[in-house]
Amino acid sequence: MFLNYFALGVLIVVFLIIFYGIIILHDIPYLIAKARNHPHADAIHVAGWVSLFTLHVIWPFLWIWATLYRPERGWGMQQDADATLASLQQRVSELEQKLDNNKITPSE
Repeated sequence: MFLNYFALGVLIVVFLIIFYGIIILHDIPYLIAKARNHPHADAIHVAGWVSLFTLHVIWPFLWIWATLYRPERGWGMQQDADATLASLQQRVSELEQKLDNNKITPSE
């Protein structure tokens, strides 16, 4: 009789661990987005709850969406515009110097 109640207790504990584990798992993209000050953190949180009802089919996409954004560089798919502009200006000036050095004078 004791083993029946023990098995029932173990079954209930395992069920609760799995149930709350799934709920905690769906929240990971939201926690990442919140830590990175993501502008769409609330949408990621709501989509995480929706993913519970779709058996976490959209969950990997939420993870990607949450990790793409960083406050210091934006969405991570772009470079720093000022640094790019400065390097382009430097390259143009170097090319202009090369053209000036290689210029043929009319006396030659």
